[in-house]
Amino acid sequence: MDSPARHCVAVGAIALTIGLSAGAAFLVSAHGGPQWVLDICRSIGSGNTNESPFLAENDLAMKKMMSDMAVKPTGDVDADFVAMMVPHHQGAIDLAIAVLRYGRNAQIRRLAQEIIVTQQQEIAAMRLAVGEPLPSSVPSPTEPAPKPALDP
Repeated sequence: MDSPARHCVAVGAIALTIGLSAGAAFLVSAHGGPQWVLDICRSIGSGNTNESPFLAENDLAMKKMMSDMAVKPTGDVDADFVAMMVPHHQGAIDLAIAVLRYGRNAQIRRLAQEIIVTQQQEIAAMRLAVGEPLPSSVPSPTEPAPKPALDP
């Protein structure tokens, strides 16, 4: 693709992302806030108990992402964009981690690994662009969280 066309695609992608983020923020504020967000994120189980841990983790990740994306505007469009997009990208990472924990399809697992890497890179780039410090690096868990020990 030539440079002007690539530029148009990039500008279009950015405009779409901004529009979707603004629309999500508007819908959250227009429909009473977090309860509405939690309602749309509610997972419907398939009846397959083997899928239950994945669905629970997926539901938690979606709720956290939607809640964290509902930021109060500061008047700084760039900072507000980053404040909304970082939780969106982190949500993608959290969903990909859940697939790595519970999924079995090798192609999907590879895509999930790529999503984790690219979303982390984009979060870092956005934070750096607005002068925010980067968080310390931690390994991404891919195994189910250990169950808490029961006290006798």
